[in-house]
Formats: sequence, structure tokens, C-alpha cells
Amino acid sequence: MVKVFTLHPFVLQEGKKTKNPALWWVDGDGEEIKWSFEELGILSRKVANVLSNVCGLQRGDRVLLILPRIPEWWLVNVACLRTGTVLIPGTQQLTVKDILYRLQKSKAKCIITDDFVAPAVDSVGAECQSLKFKLLVSEGHREGWLNFKDLLKNAPSSHQCVTTKHQDPMAIYFTSGTTGFPKMTEHSHSSCGIGLTVSGRYWLDLTPSDIFWNTSDTGWAKASWTSVFSTWIQGACVFVHKMPQFNPITVFESLSRYPITVFCSSPTAYRMFVQHKLSSYTFKSLRHCVSGGEPINPDVMEKWKVQTGLDIHEAYGQTETVVVCANFKGMKIKPGSMGKPSPTYDVKIIDENGNILSPGKEGDIAIRVKPTRPPFLFTCYTDDPEKTEATIRGDFYVTGDRGIMDEDGYFWFVGRSDDVITSAGYRIGPFEVESALLEHPAVVESAVVSSPDPIRGEVVKAFVVLTSDYVSRDPEEIMKELQDHVKKVTAPYKYPRKMEFVQQLPKTVSGKIQRNELCQKEWRK
Repeated sequence: MVKVFTLHPFVLQEGKKTKNPALWWVDGDGEEIKWSFEELGILSRKVANVLSNVCGLQRGDRVLLILPRIPEWWLVNVACLRTGTVLIPGTQQLTVKDILYRLQKSKAKCIITDDFVAPAVDSVGAECQSLKFKLLVSEGHREGWLNFKDLLKNAPSSHQCVTTKHQDPMAIYFTSGTTGFPKMTEHSHSSCGIGLTVSGRYWLDLTPSDIFWNTSDTGWAKASWTSVFSTWIQGACVFVHKMPQFNPITVFESLSRYPITVFCSSPTAYRMFVQHKLSSYTFKSLRHCVSGGEPINPDVMEKWKVQTGLDIHEAYGQTETVVVCANFKGMKIKPGSMGKPSPTYDVKIIDENGNILSPGKEGDIAIRVKPTRPPFLFTCYTDDPEKTEATIRGDFYVTGDRGIMDEDGYFWFVGRSDDVITSAGYRIGPFEVESALLEHPAVVESAVVSSPDPIRGEVVKAFVVLTSDYVSRDPEEIMKELQDHVKKVTAPYKYPRKMEFVQQLPKTVSGKIQRNELCQKEWRK
């Protein structure tokens, strides 16, 4: 059943009408919801009144939002903009300990979630003194909670937006915590509102006639950036599939059934996609594919293009930065490169003293912040001035990632500063070794880390997930085959001298491989 409001179609700035809604949500079982921009405005004003009038939230108060891919998530995003409240998204995969940490650290006054997460909140609520309001998105009711749907139904549809300044806090994103506890990364109304204009126009290549689907979990910054700001700034349609569990077949069937024109997913997802026979499906409307969150291997890009005819346009950014570099539409793609700098930033490779390095030399990826700090960069790590200041080296914000810029101005990712391996005097980036391994048909995915060695100090060790065809083969034989393969496709000194075959790799709830966990395990032996 498709639920479509009967208000007239929204009108573009050019005066042309479009049939595309602002939001197109499907649940996979036949139910759909479509909202125009006007309907989105009406409903988000009602939610804003719930936050302001019912909960009494003021500008700057913090709201923790933990919802799956349901339409209410988008309404709360816009309502927080209207009320000047600070949105803090969280994934439903958070544990009780994670929720307690976020509530206490953020001092959130309000939480909005569903039946799945509510029991976890109740179990720690007494330890969260700042938490005053709990809103439940549910058809049912729960003691101690206000029912979001009841309040939305009865709320007035007129609301006066709170006046906010460009540097006022708009959202706080907890980093994925690949190293240490997650930090609260604060973004302003300008960093997302202005910075993501470039992403929508030049990386995602969106126009009002496009239908854009991003498979990101709603708990991560990437969901807000591409499924809210970048898309709606361009007047394009946000497509959402509820998809409680990520399923490649569901993705393929949706790309075939719905007129999705631009698609975004993680490198981990693309690695899963190319294990399937994509030629069995027809993505008749799809014209542009992008990826971000972590580096995507050249072999995956090639397999995707062979089967779909489409390039994957990779972008590089962080929770702190929005898009830093990208393979923008129309650019020549160099497989393995993260492209060229966004016009919003002056990006350089620098040494430990803040000096700019020449092309071809490895160093720290950095963004110039002096004499003028770009308004697209995060404001600070909330309540942690020391960590905020530690990101500055001379005139630059240091990303914590290592990279190289080539003679053509393309940037190449080497690895996190903490991930780079130094073995017998050679510096080895894990990404290049992982990419080499992935070119072998035995490998689904891998993680490369440092492992202690009495002679070389440290050596390369690879944790490898094998394809089903190779699982039963002799491990020693496969290891030798993979080592020889890496020696052939990259510099011989980079091959993994140690190897361990595993069923799965440890990952953050956002899907990023936790190399630091594997590395710490090695050095504790």
C-alpha cells in the first residue's frame, strides 16, 4: 500500500514541477510512503512543536535519536534544525554500555527511539541525570515514555523557526571509535549546510530529477550528510529502504524495481555485491555510483564496472570534515585514488613539522586552517579542548591519515597514522596489501596489521576471510599462494610474512574494520 499525501506537487526554483517526492520510503513488504517537500515541511513543523512545546526544549539542548530507517528519523532531523536543538544520531546496534556512555557524555535532555531500544534506555536511565524526556516511536505505549505518534498527530502544523547563527552547534556525531572511545564531533549549521552543497552537486551529481539511495545506517554522519543535506539541497528525492538486515539481494532487486538514479554504499557492501552475478539484474535507471567511509579496493571497482558498466566514484572524508577529496563526476578516475581535493578545502601532504611535502612523498593528509579556518570543518570535540587543539599542526588540521599526492594532484590513501607498518626500515600501508590480496579469487576481504618480529621489529600480518571455494583447502598451501601473489602485484617487501584465516573480521557498528583490535591482539601475545 502506498501512502501519498494529497497536497499539490512541490515546485522547483526554476518554476518547473517534478513528479519526484522529497522522501520515498519502502518497507519491502509492499508498504510505501511518499512525501513532497511541502508535506515534509508540514510534518517537521509538527515535530518541532512536540520538541518545543511538549518537551520544552530550547536552542542548544541535545536530542539523542536512535531509530532505524523509518520516515520519523527524517522528520526529527528537520525538526531539530527548526528548533535549534542539537541532533545526536545513534545506531540501533549500540549496546547498553554504548547508550549509557552517549547519554552521560552528551548530557542529552531528550531521547527518541523505538520499542527495540527502549528497554536498554530504561535499564540505565536512572544513571543519566540530564535525561528529562523519552519519546517512543511506536503504535503501543510504555510506562515512563511519551508516545511520539500520538503527540505528532495532535501537534499544530505552524511553527516559527528558532533563529540560529552559522556557528551555532547543529549536530554532534560520535566517531566510530576505531581507536579509543568515541569522541563527540560537533558540527555547526554552516559546516553541513554549506559544506555539503559541494558534495551534492559535484560528487553525487544530483539534480531535482534524481532519486538517490544511500544504504548507510541512520546512526552515522554519512546518513545525515548524503540522505538529508546533500540530496535535499539539490532538490533531489531521498529513497529509503527499511531493510532491517543488510541484504545484497534486496539491494539488487530494489535497484532493478525502482527508478533509482544515484546509488551510494560502503566499500564493505560493494565487496559483497561483486561476489554475486550482477548480470542477472538490470539497473535500468542507475547512472552514477559512489562510495565512502573507507578506501575501496581497485579490484572491486573493476568487477563492479565489468558487471554494471558503471564506475564507482570514491570520496574521502571524516566525521570531522565532510568530503575532503573525491572522484568528482567528469574526472578521470585513477583506481585506488581518492581523487582530488574538494573546492571547499586546501588539502596538502605535510611532514611532522607542518611543512608541505612535494608530490610522491608520503606524509600526513592535512587541511589548511590558518589564517582562516574553513567553515565546513567541525567546530570542536565537544567539551574536550585539548583533543581539539591536538589536531592542529602549524597552519593545518591533521586528519590522522597518511597519504601521498601524485604529480597530477590525485591523493592516495596509505593508512591511519597508527596503522602504518615499519618493517626492516620499510614503511608499508595496510590498504595496498589488502588490495593486492583482494585481487586473488580466494579472498573475500582481509585486514593487514603489524605483528612483532625479533629480527625486523615488526612484520606484515594478514587476517584473511576466504571464499567458499577455498575454505577446505590446505591452509599452508593457500598462504604460500597468497604470499606469492602479493609479491607479484606489489613490491615484494610488502608481502604478509604471517597469515591467519578467520571467518569474519572485527568491525565497528558502522562496518569499518577494526585493525587496531587485531594489532593489539598481536602485540599482547
